[in-house]
Amino acid sequence: MVRRLVPGETGPTGGPAFTDVLGTCTTWADGVCVVQPEAGDPVSIPLALIVSGKPVPPRASPRLRVSVRDAELHTAALVGIETTPLGEWQLRFEPAPVGRVRNRFNSCLGLGDPGVPLADAAARVEAFYTARDRPPRIQLELGSPDEHALRRLGWEPVPGRDSHFLLASLARVRRILGAPGAPNAPQAPRIEFDGPRVAVAIGDAARGEAGIDRDWLGIHNLSVEPAYRRRGLATAVLRELLEWGAERGASTVWLHVQTDNEPALALYDRLGFTTHHSCRYLTR
Repeated sequence: MVRRLVPGETGPTGGPAFTDVLGTCTTWADGVCVVQPEAGDPVSIPLALIVSGKPVPPRASPRLRVSVRDAELHTAALVGIETTPLGEWQLRFEPAPVGRVRNRFNSCLGLGDPGVPLADAAARVEAFYTARDRPPRIQLELGSPDEHALRRLGWEPVPGRDSHFLLASLARVRRILGAPGAPNAPQAPRIEFDGPRVAVAIGDAARGEAGIDRDWLGIHNLSVEPAYRRRGLATAVLRELLEWGAERGASTVWLHVQTDNEPALALYDRLGFTTHHSCRYLTR
């Protein structure tokens, strides 16, 4: 925040007039301070007119103010899954999984009010997935009251599946990634998209997928074959996915990372991602 004199104007008490500018200082050189407000054009202020200035904390990102349930509902855009409501809970089912059966697409999103007593809701979840030849699983916020209550009913954590939900500004991640290029890539990226979903592959060495829901882009299945790691292929695939999302109006990017995947967490931390919440899957 910068307070400056307004030349030629008089303040309410008859003295000099002042005005404040709130924003990010982008330049301080050649006798001029340039401040970029949240909206509008940059403001150039001669240093001779500055009376005072102080740092103020940035506003909390609106992305971080989204509820856990609203954030997790964006997962529906990732694959062609069927959803059935159970109050505010959501029973998710992938009729024709490609490869392994993934928890995220074959579990109940247990966030909010199921509309019935918790024991009845758990029984309905168990019946729903048993009838579809899937293990009954409920995704919950880690450490939530519902998790503790369900564990008292006999539900237990699925080993090794706790995950963080990470969020970032898509524009910021693209800036950090920088210009395209993966000099050690075996071939150019191949992009295939179908409506709100896209897949990017670099030969058989690396691949990733994404889905867009309004202005949120979800990344999943980002992987590199062991023989091709440490060549920049993961970031090359990620860059293509973000480019595709940006062209379609995405401004927020999110993904799930297992809590014990230290290399991935370190990478996403460098790229500007923030943990919004953490999840756990419970099963009978």
